[in-house]
Amino acid sequence: MRNTLLDAEGVRLSVRESGPDDAPAVVLVHGWAQSGEVWPLQPSLRSYAVDLRGHGASEVTRSGYRESAAWAADLKAVLDHVGRPAVVVGWSYGGVVIADYLRCHGTAGISGVVLVGAVTELGRDRPGAVTGRVMKAVLPAAFSDDPAVAVPALTDFCRDQAPGLAGDVVQRMVGTALRVPPWVRREVFRREVDSAVVLKAVDKPTLVVHGTADEVVDPAAGEYAAALIPGADLRRYDGIGHSPFLERPERFAADLGRFVAEVSR
Repeated sequence: MRNTLLDAEGVRLSVRESGPDDAPAVVLVHGWAQSGEVWPLQPSLRSYAVDLRGHGASEVTRSGYRESAAWAADLKAVLDHVGRPAVVVGWSYGGVVIADYLRCHGTAGISGVVLVGAVTELGRDRPGAVTGRVMKAVLPAAFSDDPAVAVPALTDFCRDQAPGLAGDVVQRMVGTALRVPPWVRREVFRREVDSAVVLKAVDKPTLVVHGTADEVVDPAAGEYAAALIPGADLRRYDGIGHSPFLERPERFAADLGRFVAEVSR
């Protein structure tokens, strides 16, 4: 594994690169208040796990969090760095970032799309943005500058999004969330995103993975995306919460590997 710093229109982005150079390429886009470190290694794939702006080791910019074009430019910088068509994998808020890219650039540089427990829209009453009990419980406490308010809320969120995860994994996720400034945690939600037209226009193979017990992003959000994207394959993980790649890593790796192999033929 190596870490690479990219320039995305003046924004420094950190990307974790791993796997054989000649293996099929995947770009991994994490969720809200996490980083590329959350993704398990996929030894059979060439993986590029980006830290989104304001997250992980990437630059904390003062702006751009409310702009689809800014998120699209960040993802484009990673795809340009890959230098060949890649499967883009978006978890949770990462699904919105992929939708931002599709809105601005279509499927250029993309060989396939994978949405994992993902929202593709933002805003009240939007079907691609339906959240569950665990997400609702963390807000607005997660935006607080007061550690006595934010730390317990984020701890509960990281623990409850995927019950059964090892304690050390949950603690790493809490630490990652706390590295994201409180105002960035808030800013990323301060926009309205409607992606119906964008999803209907996807012309690449798409896999939608969603846990039936997800209480962060309601499974209805995954079903919405799968219904709109032509030919999308919806895989329901029975009894699994918000993080299928952590809760069922072997199954997820197998599903992702098969999908990537099919689109890379």
